[in-house]
Amino acid sequence: MESQAKGHLLSEAGVMKAASIVGGATFLSRILGFVRDMIFAKIFGATMAADAFYVAYRIPNLLRELFAEGSMSSGFIPVFTEYQAQRSHAETKTFVQSVFTFLFLVLVLIVIVGVIFTPLLLSWIAPGFVEHSDQFQLATLLARIMFPFLLFISFAAFTMGILNATNHFGPPAISPALFNMVMIFFILSPLFDPIVSAAIGVVVGGLLQWIIQLPAVYKERFSLSFRRPIFPLHPGLLKMLKLLVPVTLALSVTQVNIFVSTMAASRLGEGSVTFLYYGMRLIHFPLGIFGVALATALLPTLSAHAARADFPGLQRGISFGLRMIFFITVPAMVGLILLRVPIVHLLFERGDFDRLATNGVASAVLYYTIGLWAFAGVRVVVPVFYALQDTKTPVIVAVFSMFLNILLMNLLSPSLQHGGLALATSLSSMFNFLILIVLIRKKIGQIDIKQIILSHLYVLFSSLCLVPLLVWTASLSLWDIQGEILKKSFLITMVILASVVVYFAIHTVLKSEEGGFLIGMITKRIKRGR
Repeated sequence: MESQAKGHLLSEAGVMKAASIVGGATFLSRILGFVRDMIFAKIFGATMAADAFYVAYRIPNLLRELFAEGSMSSGFIPVFTEYQAQRSHAETKTFVQSVFTFLFLVLVLIVIVGVIFTPLLLSWIAPGFVEHSDQFQLATLLARIMFPFLLFISFAAFTMGILNATNHFGPPAISPALFNMVMIFFILSPLFDPIVSAAIGVVVGGLLQWIIQLPAVYKERFSLSFRRPIFPLHPGLLKMLKLLVPVTLALSVTQVNIFVSTMAASRLGEGSVTFLYYGMRLIHFPLGIFGVALATALLPTLSAHAARADFPGLQRGISFGLRMIFFITVPAMVGLILLRVPIVHLLFERGDFDRLATNGVASAVLYYTIGLWAFAGVRVVVPVFYALQDTKTPVIVAVFSMFLNILLMNLLSPSLQHGGLALATSLSSMFNFLILIVLIRKKIGQIDIKQIILSHLYVLFSSLCLVPLLVWTASLSLWDIQGEILKKSFLITMVILASVVVYFAIHTVLKSEEGGFLIGMITKRIKRGR
């Protein structure tokens, strides 16, 4: 039984290999996502229809984060890992079937209720839309079309939890790329009105995200069949639900922040909701590729350490995770802040998406980017609490962060408009992260703060060395004219590649542990490939 459990422990190299798989697939998904957004922006711009779509999409998407991704990361994976380590495969299989049955029943009920009460939900989320009947009716139609997305994407998150816990990271990581390809197809499809077609594409894409993972799940000898009878509830399911209650509350706090932001944006000028959406999309590019990827790869290993009460292993895991997160996100922050206008211009400024919209999105990018390091850091720290099956502490911290966020939104939005909403989100996330760091140290002991601080100093110095090149690039008059897409794309690509080379070269000179670790991994993979 012990050998079986050890199979789920990954070394630092193993974690980075898993993170590179997730990150590579996420990179492909993000590229396709930007292609999707570019097409969407060209067709709809930052208009009433675009705002209606993004508000409508936010309802099932927020519920997905609440009931699907949160459930899998915080409740299912730790219990599943424990069953894998201590129980037979037959018992683990019964647990999986119980969770799937319960998830199906709950989600079908939520979808039915959601479709019925869509107008009421929209009046809460976007009260500014109520004054514009055409926009409100369009948002209602789109939300009702997209509600079944919650069912399929939740199943996809469930199968992702099984596969990640058994160290199969490829199929779930590549599934979002499939989602974006389906979305692109439906947006360009002549069969329906473009905005309605995009909503249908969301549902079909969610379904395919789940289906593509099923072969790998069956290969692990798990079946997604219903367990009859569902009552009495399986002990493992009860344990998972016990973990989920505080986590759901914590995630609810996050959703309250998003709801408040959406409500405030709906009362601002036309396009504010869209500006915030595209701004966060750009932030999610480095966050998804590196932050989420590393957190996804770390969680099964952290859970395995926690199951053995291996606190030194947990300390090494969180120290390694934080150092690698900041190694990647800080230079990404510098790049996004200084190149925000060129990047938004290159990606979106065409068709109905004009220079005013570019400046609006660039403002959101600036204020969101300030908090990128905290967004990523939280992704690494919170799973440690989950691995220890402590889901209450993140809730308490999140509640305080929520009140801070609401206060800051009210203080900053009058002067900074939608930028104030983005800045409030960043500042409250910083507060959340720093408090969690203090509390996790009290829980598991020292996490080698001196090594983390030294690593961060190297990162800050190396990142500041990139500033002159980035400032020169952003100052070019090329970004003030239309066209020249290939020339602009080539320039941005070369500048990013040059920045990466300079950044790693400086870390090599400084003999940075993180830089040496990544360069060594890349060198080994090249040699293995040869």
